[in-house]
Order: sequence, then C-alpha cells, then structure tokens
Amino acid sequence: MATLPVYRWRLGPDGLATRRQLRALGLRPGGQDVVAEVHRPRRRRGPLVAYLYRVDRAKPVRPMTPARTAALAAAMRARRTCPTCRTDAGYCIPRSLGMCVTCHDTPSS
Repeated sequence: MATLPVYRWRLGPDGLATRRQLRALGLRPGGQDVVAEVHRPRRRRGPLVAYLYRVDRAKPVRPMTPARTAALAAAMRARRTCPTCRTDAGYCIPRSLGMCVTCHDTPSS
C-alpha cells in the first residue's frame, strides 16, 4: 500500500481540496479516494489531518428532494422539542441538559 503525500497546513497544491472546500464549490468527492493529506501542527498533541480530493474528479452535490427536505425538517423539530414539557423551545435542546432551559431551571417538587 502506497503512502499518501503529506503537505503542511495551507501549502496544498492547486487542484486539490478538502470536503469543506468542495462543498463551498457545490461539489462532493463522489466516491473518489483520498489523494493527499494536509497536516496542521499542534503544540501538545498530534497534528490535525485534513484529507484532500481532486477537484476535477469531484461531482456536483445532489439536489435536495422534497422527501429529504421533510426528513431534515422533522429531525430539526425533534431536536427543538423538549421531552419534559413537549413544547417547541425555538432552539436546539442542549444534550448536556436533556431538556429545555426553562424545565431545567424550574425546581421539581
């Protein structure tokens, strides 16, 4: 197995992009293999690694279908619904609390 080329942070060659960079261009990797890595050094831990893909082989992002839009809306609605009071909190419920802030701050009797 051949090793991947490794580049330093911000020094990757033209024609290669990370997943986020591809997404900003309206593209996706499209099943292609990783062609290189970019390493960002850190002081006390190992480097952060970003995988690079070829831009010329990337495919366009698939459009959102009505079913995917409805599923995403339902998932976000579930994240906003408090399991204690069953109301829409208007924001995503913090996982650390497990309920809306109002229910968490109200003393239970």
